[in-house]
Amino acid sequence: MTVSSKELMNMVVAAADDKKASNIVALDLNNISLVADYFVICHGNSDTQVQAIATEIRKQAHAAGAVIKGIEGMDSARWVLMDLGDVVVHVFHRDEREYYNIERLWSDAKVVETV
Repeated sequence: MTVSSKELMNMVVAAADDKKASNIVALDLNNISLVADYFVICHGNSDTQVQAIATEIRKQAHAAGAVIKGIEGMDSARWVLMDLGDVVVHVFHRDEREYYNIERLWSDAKVVETV
């Protein structure tokens, strides 16, 4: 079963929302970057919540048949980076999200969805 990048992005947003992630933003990087089609950015208010959000996204991605190419940062739970191929997910701890402000770096990207 293959999942389109848009379907995968929507699944990631829904999984993050299920775990009460804050300020979920999906950026459309098509025609802007070769890195991915979408970035999904969100944050949790504690290390435990960051890990729960990332775990739920991983679980839902596996259930959808998506290939997870890599996950970094689960141990520290300050910034978890998940490579799902065409969708890259950034699950921040609130403090790190404010500090890195990666939405600003990709300000040319169209915001697809915010929750």
